[in-house]
Formats: sequence, C-alpha cells, structure tokens
Amino acid sequence: MLGLPKSTEFNKRIPKQKFYDNLTVSPTLKRSFVDQIRIIYWANKIAPSTVNLAEGKNVTEIEVFHIRLNQETLDENVLKQIDREIPYHILFVLEYDGKYKAVMGYKEAAGSGKAVFKVDRYYQTEWLPETELPVHLEGLNIDAVYENFVRQIAGDVLQATTPQESLKESVARDDRRDALQKQINKLQAKIRKEKQLNRQMEMNTELKKLRKELEDLNG
Repeated sequence: MLGLPKSTEFNKRIPKQKFYDNLTVSPTLKRSFVDQIRIIYWANKIAPSTVNLAEGKNVTEIEVFHIRLNQETLDENVLKQIDREIPYHILFVLEYDGKYKAVMGYKEAAGSGKAVFKVDRYYQTEWLPETELPVHLEGLNIDAVYENFVRQIAGDVLQATTPQESLKESVARDDRRDALQKQINKLQAKIRKEKQLNRQMEMNTELKKLRKELEDLNG
C-alpha cells in the first residue's frame, strides 16, 4: 500500500469489535463502527525494525490502517477511538467505491505518559485513486517521516512559513486561523443584528483587527 517497502507490510485483519467492545464506548459510536466500516486491516508498520530509518524522539513507529468503508463518510469519532486504543501514530487509508483518502491526526503524547496520546485534529486528502495519494515515505528518522506525512496530507494548510517552523507550530497557527474565522463569522452576525450605530462602529473596528490578524496568518 502507498508504495511502501515490502519489509513494512503487516497485512493483519483487525476485528472492528476490538475498538468498541468496552463499556466506555457510547451506543452511537458503536453504531458508527458497525454501519460505516466494513473491514479494518493493519496494513503496514513503519519503524526502524522494518525500514532503514533512525529512531525518532517523539514517534517510535507509524502504523498504516487500511479501512474499507460501507459509505463515503466516516464519523471522525471512530478514528479518535482507534487512536485512543493504539499507542502509536496512525496513518489511516480509507477506501470506498474504488477511491482512497488519507487521514492522519496530529497526535501528541499526553502529560500522563508516552503511552497515552491525544489527537489535536485530523487532516485529510480528497478521494483519489490510490496511486495519486500525496503520501510518500520521506525523512531520515521516524519523527521526520511522521511530520512529512501530516504536511503532505494537509497540503497548503500546514505550509511552513519558515524552514525552522515545527509541525507543532504549524498546527497551532492553523488552530488560530480556525478560531479567528469563527470569531469573524460570529461578529459579522452580531453586526447585522445590531441597531445602534455607535455599537456597530465599535464591532466593525474589532472586525477589522480580526481580519488583519487572519490575513497575516495566511501570509
């Protein structure tokens, strides 16, 4: 899969029940697993033991999960549940109706220990033929491969502003961009409803500041 070296191939089918057969999973999430997913394969394992790469400081190995879907959409909470159960970084390759989509979360070790992770957000490609997925094994260590995977999948959204900008900084900038856009939309709605001219002017001043900050972030 994805043209990865044969040495990384794992090709183990994982029963989807493994991820929802516990008391903490809600009936709604369980239904998403049952209805939306057909088969889950653990397709590849990218690690110093399977490919000629140095160890990483933050990423020990990357698993590639190939998920065949029963429909075009997949509840993001399904991916979060799988990410919670697997203590490694995961590249998801979704398949539906002959097309493929790569999805990967920005996953950090939680404060409670390296074996526990939190996913800040997910990035994904469009539906494409498998050979056109923009996911390539690049980097000299596992950390670099993971960072490149996330940037490749996110595209322009995580384009670094400087060569020194870390993936964490790029994701934080993207988070701020989203937060600003939400503030702008909310303020615009308030302005449309406001009847007092002086209050409209105050909010328009604030709106200009937010738009300027968003423009600066977008480069």
